[in-house]
Amino acid sequence: MTSDSRRTVLVPMIIATALFMENLDSTVLATALPSIARSFGTNPLHLNLAITTYLLSLAVFIPISGWFADRWGARHVFRAAIGVFLLGSILCGLSQGLFGFVGARLLQGAGGAMMVPVGRLVLTRTVERHELVRAMAFLTFPALIGPVVGPPIGGFLVTYASWRWIFWINIPIGIIGIILVSLFIRDTTEVEQQPFDFVGFLFSGFGFAGVMFGMESIGRGIVPNSVIFVLLAGGFIALALFVRHARRVQNPVINLKLLRIDTFRTGIVGGFLFRIAIGAMPFLLPLMLQLGFGLSAFQSGCLTFASAAGAMLMKLTAGPILRRFGFRQVLLVNAVLSSLFIFMMAFFRPDTPGLLILAILLTGGFFRSLQFTGINALTLADIPRPQLSQATSFSSIAQQLSLSFGVAVGALSLHLTVVWRDAGQIGPDSFMISFLIVALIGAASSLTFAALSPGAGDLVTGHNAGAQTTQPSGAQAQESRKPAAE
Repeated sequence: MTSDSRRTVLVPMIIATALFMENLDSTVLATALPSIARSFGTNPLHLNLAITTYLLSLAVFIPISGWFADRWGARHVFRAAIGVFLLGSILCGLSQGLFGFVGARLLQGAGGAMMVPVGRLVLTRTVERHELVRAMAFLTFPALIGPVVGPPIGGFLVTYASWRWIFWINIPIGIIGIILVSLFIRDTTEVEQQPFDFVGFLFSGFGFAGVMFGMESIGRGIVPNSVIFVLLAGGFIALALFVRHARRVQNPVINLKLLRIDTFRTGIVGGFLFRIAIGAMPFLLPLMLQLGFGLSAFQSGCLTFASAAGAMLMKLTAGPILRRFGFRQVLLVNAVLSSLFIFMMAFFRPDTPGLLILAILLTGGFFRSLQFTGINALTLADIPRPQLSQATSFSSIAQQLSLSFGVAVGALSLHLTVVWRDAGQIGPDSFMISFLIVALIGAASSLTFAALSPGAGDLVTGHNAGAQTTQPSGAQAQESRKPAAE
């Protein structure tokens, strides 16, 4: 194995270690909230503040993560982000009350907001552009497996140990990650550093925080509808002001001019729609299996683990599939196939054979993981090297917003279904409409991928290699003359 090949595998796996820690932690917490509330002597609903506080950190720090990486070096910022997240985890486990716990979650969120986009930036600056699809296949794995294994791990630790261990298990993972980053990832900085856009930082921070808080609260009955309206209205107004500001300044904190690049725009818009459907899954599926079918949290988690197994199968096949068919054809067809398997979940019933559920989740996990890999690689396929930090921050914001929208769509549709049927409580047949809605949204993303040119991103996938060597053009031609990591 050559040094480039080793780097293509080693670097994304190191970064994936940190991302797995972040994804696992965010999903385990939901399982442990009742136990934490009893320990603090407070209402479990009050602990929703710990979740929204984490979202606040994401909304504030993701937009500036790229600037930090350019200013102090991607490796240094990524390693520091792991350390901040690890410190927040330790403090969460040591918390003795609600406010201390919320403060620790705020610190965790600051680390998590830097880990995700800067980790992706480290990858794109380290791995050769033509190896990006293969590297992304390794990197997307923790994003898929974390939400799946989180509930059973959380249920096991809370039941047989203590809720504090859901945070302390991050200690060895974080320490190993910091050591591996120090040993095997070289630092990359930009010689030309842009001034910090403080006004844009304020507008984007308030805007994303309001929108994300508002979307997360829809359909959950935690805060009054009037508060949700104020959050959403204020958030969208702040974002509108940011768009106006970004058009007037030379170096905004989020570079909207990146949307002029076809592959980036398609990856952002199509990925946003597809992730709405996927974002609803960790919310809807466990509820259906537990509240609708009467399974325990541990049984539900073991069953949904099948989708992670499908993701593992994809890791070995994403590169050849994209190389054979290209981005446009794969993302167009696979968006429909992935949504079809979500559609099938609408017809799950308590008497549905377990093997059939496993087969659908396993196969669906494969196609969803393939779509994630393709979208992530397409989004960064034609980004010039000096703008990689801005692009990774931009795409991370879009991903986080889309997942929040997914939870909101799932929660609201489920709430309206229960109210419409006047059932008063969730039953086995309460989830059909919700799954159908999110499946349609996921399938709608195929319309955006249909607008791609047939050769879009071919220099990344190797599709039509003979044709592209004779007629490279635009940003792709410039990038083909130099490696992604210089």
